[in-house]
Amino acid sequence: MTYRIVPRGVAPLSRVAGLFCALALVLGCKGGSGSLTPLPAGGHHVLFVGNSLTDANDLPGTLAALAASAGDTIRSSAVTAGDYALIDHLLAGRVQPVIAQGGWEYVILQQGPSTVPVNRDSLVLWTKMYEPLVRAAGGRIALYMVWPDATRAAFFDDCLHAYQAAAQGVNGVFLPAGQAWRTAWARDSTLQLYGFDGYHPSPLGTYVAALVMFERITGHDARALPAQAIVNGAALAVPAASVRLIQQAAHDASQQYYTP
Repeated sequence: MTYRIVPRGVAPLSRVAGLFCALALVLGCKGGSGSLTPLPAGGHHVLFVGNSLTDANDLPGTLAALAASAGDTIRSSAVTAGDYALIDHLLAGRVQPVIAQGGWEYVILQQGPSTVPVNRDSLVLWTKMYEPLVRAAGGRIALYMVWPDATRAAFFDDCLHAYQAAAQGVNGVFLPAGQAWRTAWARDSTLQLYGFDGYHPSPLGTYVAALVMFERITGHDARALPAQAIVNGAALAVPAASVRLIQQAAHDASQQYYTP
C-alpha cells in the first residue's frame, strides 16, 4: 500500500539564503497532521523523502511489494519532487506535517550523490535538521545512499562517505544501495543498473536498492526472496541466476555496512 505526497511545480528555493528560514521552520514546527489519514496498525511504516532517484520505478511501492512477496508488510509513503535537495523539502513546508503525523518506523532521506565537500557537508547539516522532527514523531532516520552518474564512477567512495557521515551524525541507519550496485558489478559487470540517462536507476537498479532496504527494515535475508525481480508491478526479464547474484550482492553490502 503506497500513497504519495508529491510537491510539483514548486521551484527549489535558494539553499544558502533559505538556511536560517529552514532552521526556523524545524524549530517552530508544531507537528500538526491536519487531514492526513492515520496510519493503519501493524507492519513496518516507512516514509521516503527525496527526489526523482526515489521516484524512478516507484521505489517505495516496489519495496512494499517485495516485502509482501516474502510475507512481510511494509507500508511505504513518499514526499518527492524532482531535483530537490533535503533543504528544499523543509523550505517548501510540505514534509513537516507528514513526519509529524507519526507512526513512521523509518524516515528514509535521499538527495543527489553529494560527492563534493560542500554538498557532503550540506547533506550532513540538513539531515540534522530533520532529526528533531523525526525523533519527536517516534521514528528513526535512514540515509539512502545513491550513486554518482555513469561518467563519475571514481566518486562512488565519496558518495558512500557522505551518506555514512550523515547517518552517523544523527545515529541513523545507513542504507548502502549504491555500494550494493558496486558489489553486484564486481560479480557481473554487464548488469544494467543505470537507466537510459546514465544517472537515474534502471528498474534493475531500483530492485537492488529495494533489496538493501528490505533486509534492514524487516531483518530478513534478501537471499530467501523469490528468484524473480518485480519492479513497479512488472516482472523483469532477468535470469534467475542473475537475480540470485544480485540478492547476494545486496545482502553482502548490507552486512558490510550494518547499522546496529
